[in-house]
Amino acid sequence: MKNDVVRLGRLSGERSEELMQFLSSMQADRSIAGADILVDIAHVLMLEKQKIIEEAVAKKLIRALLKLHDKGISEEAFDDRFEDVHAGIESLLVASLGPETGGRLHVGRSRNDEVATCIRIRVRDDLIRQMEDILRLRETLLAIAGEHTGTAMPGFTHLQHAQPTTLAHHMLAYEQAFSRDFDRLSEAYARVNLSPLGAAAFASTGYPVNREFTAKLLGFDGVMVNTMDAVATRDFALEVLSGLAIAMTGISRLCEELVLWSSSFVRFVTLDDPFCSTSSIMPQKKNPDTAEIMRAKTGSVAGALAAATLIVKGLPMSYNRDLQDLTPHLLRGIHDAGTSTRLLTGMLASADFNRERMAGEAGKGFSTATDLADSLVRAYAIPFRTAHSIVGRAVQKGSLDVATLDAAAGEVGAGFTLSEKGLTQAQVDKALSVTFSLSLRKSPGGPAPVATKGAVRERKKQLARDRAKTDERAGKHAKAKDRLIADARRLVL
Repeated sequence: MKNDVVRLGRLSGERSEELMQFLSSMQADRSIAGADILVDIAHVLMLEKQKIIEEAVAKKLIRALLKLHDKGISEEAFDDRFEDVHAGIESLLVASLGPETGGRLHVGRSRNDEVATCIRIRVRDDLIRQMEDILRLRETLLAIAGEHTGTAMPGFTHLQHAQPTTLAHHMLAYEQAFSRDFDRLSEAYARVNLSPLGAAAFASTGYPVNREFTAKLLGFDGVMVNTMDAVATRDFALEVLSGLAIAMTGISRLCEELVLWSSSFVRFVTLDDPFCSTSSIMPQKKNPDTAEIMRAKTGSVAGALAAATLIVKGLPMSYNRDLQDLTPHLLRGIHDAGTSTRLLTGMLASADFNRERMAGEAGKGFSTATDLADSLVRAYAIPFRTAHSIVGRAVQKGSLDVATLDAAAGEVGAGFTLSEKGLTQAQVDKALSVTFSLSLRKSPGGPAPVATKGAVRERKKQLARDRAKTDERAGKHAKAKDRLIADARRLVL
């Protein structure tokens, strides 16, 4: 049984299994174990380059690390007797190569900067995947919008019929919101992709390490300059979780609408069967369970942010073991947000929107009353507030015919009747038409078909720019990893 090399000198005594499990970070460490091997390889290449260790020692270490990279990390490295996978990997190397060689892996660094670097590598990769997921979600929303520029539907405020809009306008609103979520994560990426490696415990190291060299090997954009901040900060994790929590609120809002729209009361959409369930007792039921679980996952991601914030809020500089407990919350938030984004994309892409039902509801609830008031202002040069009062009183009376409008004008003290000014029922009917209402709203960002068609074109251009930027970042990571492994293989040839 191999011992934990970290504890051999200073500490003694046997730990209980419960204590080992309590202190262990192994469950979360599985997610960063691959990154740890890359960090180890980069660190050894730097040590050899800086003449901190001899080439012969570096070759032995690199061969062992490449074996772990190629064949996978032994399950033994994840044993709870090791405090973490970093100690587990080092212990295995010491056992296989001997302390004279394996014991040199950790020179010039601490687990503090090692762990911080591994987490940042994992998170930046997760960020790229999440941004790619959001890009696909936005692409799906734009496809729906492009197909439904002429699909009229009711728009709501306070969940009451307000004014007619189009399904394209509604989907474009969500696409724009998810675009901002993309921007927030993209900006967070720039602060994640900085290397803490070389900061050691917090006060750097007396060895002549080359931090810029390892940062470049690992595909980072630069280094975390202050070494205390490098190991102590987890604000990058809070920023990522904050961005994900905000994105999940948008997902939850859209899911809430899909739940309502798919109900027998509304019938605006039919969700594909795989995204729904039935009842164990009521055979007629088709429940929008996937959308409901996504609403719940919003609470999970927001909870991860709250937990992570509370973990770091009272910690003095620099490293404290409390930070170990932050990582599972970070990983859970990333996982739940990613899964929800991908499933929402699939649910939307397979949804069947009921154009006739939407159009039938678009003009209900006097939703074009504003257009009638505006028509009165344009036709007769009366103040908008007067027109608003006349139309509002007519709605209260339950009708928008000319006779009711004339009666309403008398009741609000307008001092005139609209029929005397020449208002006809044909003019009223035209003003109340959903098609007429939508055609007027053609300014940028409006629901008119001409406006939404233009918006879809412009948003697709932005989507392409965002995709190109994300692909560039992902490509940089892949190239850096390939170069790192190639450099390692060349050393041991």
